[in-house]
Amino acid sequence: MKFITSLVAAAALLAATGVAAQSPAVTPVSPGEGATFVQVGRLLADPATGVVQRDKTLVIRGNQVVEVRDGFVSGEGDQGRIVDLRDSFVLPGLIDSHVHLTSQQNPNGRLEAVTLSSADRGFVGARHARRTLMAGFTTVADLGGTNEAVFALRDAIRRGDVPGPRVIASGSSVSIHGGHGDANGYRDDVMHLLSPESVCSGVEDCMRAVRTQVRAGADIIKITATGGVLSNTAAGLGQQFSDEELAAIVAAGHRMGRRVTAHAHGGDGINAFLRAGGDSIEHGTYLDDESIRLFRREGVYLVPTLLAGDFVARMASGPDNFFTPAQTAKALEAGPKMLDMARRAHDGDVRIAFGTDSGVSAHGDNAQEFALLVRAGMTPLEAIQSATVNAAAHLRLSAEAGRIAAGMPADLIAVTGDPLSDVTALERVRFVMKGGVVYRSE
Repeated sequence: MKFITSLVAAAALLAATGVAAQSPAVTPVSPGEGATFVQVGRLLADPATGVVQRDKTLVIRGNQVVEVRDGFVSGEGDQGRIVDLRDSFVLPGLIDSHVHLTSQQNPNGRLEAVTLSSADRGFVGARHARRTLMAGFTTVADLGGTNEAVFALRDAIRRGDVPGPRVIASGSSVSIHGGHGDANGYRDDVMHLLSPESVCSGVEDCMRAVRTQVRAGADIIKITATGGVLSNTAAGLGQQFSDEELAAIVAAGHRMGRRVTAHAHGGDGINAFLRAGGDSIEHGTYLDDESIRLFRREGVYLVPTLLAGDFVARMASGPDNFFTPAQTAKALEAGPKMLDMARRAHDGDVRIAFGTDSGVSAHGDNAQEFALLVRAGMTPLEAIQSATVNAAAHLRLSAEAGRIAAGMPADLIAVTGDPLSDVTALERVRFVMKGGVVYRSE
């Protein structure tokens, strides 16, 4: 794979190596200032169709694709550049609908909670954002984290100050006092210092928490409808908000123009949130037949985060387990059940959007989720759709992400091999372009 900035150099190289004689004819086109010609051997431009096109050229100006041309097109003179991906499989930049860029599970995690500042978290997030982008994920939803760090990171990436994927951010999760999303397992006075403003109790207070998050800059509201595996409390995985609180949170978010998504493991919390009009479910471990009926009735997306389940189950049962006893018990209970959950959801025609919960597992390993989705019964194409067109629809970004087409941002990745026959090819991304800028080329 070659990335060549000069068209003259490109022509010379092709002539010297004899590649041009073995490939379809290159048609010259006057590019205008700053055009980029991405020559593609195999192109899955719109994963919704599953159609793989051959021998195409993407014409890019600024941050947008302006044309998809037949054959291998180049420019005249030296006003443009060629990106040679004729030996590659190209598809849209991937979307991870559930990450935590400003943290990552490690043996020092509990100490970091009281030693790292928001500024420290922002720099940690910049490192993880770069790893995520280099892994081929050009858009993510960051669901839960310190407001100041997450929103500052999102905005820095938008300005171009640091490399990273487009970020849709919730900031701190709306949680009950003492629940998943609140501070747990420290001295009482320390927990009062660590507890975010988004923690609430009662209908009025929970509406306040939603409005506080919107004021702080949240693009989406994320709530913890049930207990969670990694909160350091033996409070189980069932419903934690009351039905009335859930309805108030969803209504408050919608009134403020925000979608509301729920971390939810227990079936009671899943179903209560869906009945309250919630927009999507993260995890879904104990979904049941009623859950599937509600998902389908409302057209709600499930983000199954199988990589997180796989990681916590392996960590909790392994020799290097650094989880607390409360975390370990819940990890061993929930982690092994998530693959079967996704299989039942897929068999039940539930809409699925790709999400990993990275930050539980390591950032940059996001694409390992694809193989788990296939193990859960999805075809490789369905798994790719979950991380492109489905995730874009789920995040209301279909006009900005998920496809390669004229007028769309130039977000694309390339791999060798064929991910439609071996989805693990997506774990070996060799080329990343976001907004017309090449961030990785091997």
